[in-house]
Amino acid sequence: MAMSDAARVSRLLLESATTLARSTNARAIVVYVDALPELDAVPPRTILVARDEDDQRRIGNLVQSHPASINVPNVTLDRFGQVKLAAIIALSNRIIDLGDTVVFLTGPFRSLIDSTVVMSIGSEYELFDTTEQPSIDEHIKRAVFHRVLSLALDMGQHGREGRHIGALLVIGSAKQVLEHSEQMILNPFKGYDEKHRNILDQTMTETVKEYSSLDGAFIIKGNGVIETAGARIKVGLSEGLPSGLGARHAAAAGITANTKSIALTVSESDGTVRVWRAGRLVASFETSAR
Repeated sequence: MAMSDAARVSRLLLESATTLARSTNARAIVVYVDALPELDAVPPRTILVARDEDDQRRIGNLVQSHPASINVPNVTLDRFGQVKLAAIIALSNRIIDLGDTVVFLTGPFRSLIDSTVVMSIGSEYELFDTTEQPSIDEHIKRAVFHRVLSLALDMGQHGREGRHIGALLVIGSAKQVLEHSEQMILNPFKGYDEKHRNILDQTMTETVKEYSSLDGAFIIKGNGVIETAGARIKVGLSEGLPSGLGARHAAAAGITANTKSIALTVSESDGTVRVWRAGRLVASFETSAR
């Protein structure tokens, strides 16, 4: 398909999304800005998704329509993976809510839109009821959840030094989580000031990747402070797990069933990132190498 044809199709999809949103009383139209042809404006109720600074700049140039926007981790995902990631970030930012109908426009990664997905934001997203600004140790700061999700996706896609790495990251009520865990090694974060072990600090990225080679879980407070790494989760939950998932995923299900926490797993075999809440798998992202 020639580029002019692809651009024409994407413009038609954008027009049809406007009609569809109106007829379904949709809360929003969500589309990645890099998947749109050059435009001077976007339809009302559009939420633009940015992956990097170039995307943010392009959104800033759409001065006529002043669209709402969200930022998502810059990771390679298929069409539906992109939809799920945008939905999760929009929900955790409270730009959309449970029960809303949303029209998503999507296409191949970094290519023009070619597909429309209409989704009712259902109960599978209930985990985001706990991602408002904290009561620390009970709820989770949005920025912390976004940061850990971004880090997990990066680990899933790129690994460390070209090698696949697996990981389990538990965020939330660290006191509760620690009661259901035990150290397998000396805690590498013990003795450091809290400000020097916060996941929101970009310099922690390589540290987390390095310690992910250790067996066990990272335990992270709702405000982003890393309590420990190399912890063994003592509560497992294998009942109801999708087939083929092992001990790391059983631990993620078990700890979230027993504490106020969210767990993210990175599969060592294929880089898939899974999000767990209340003992259930609530989202999965199959990352792919660039």
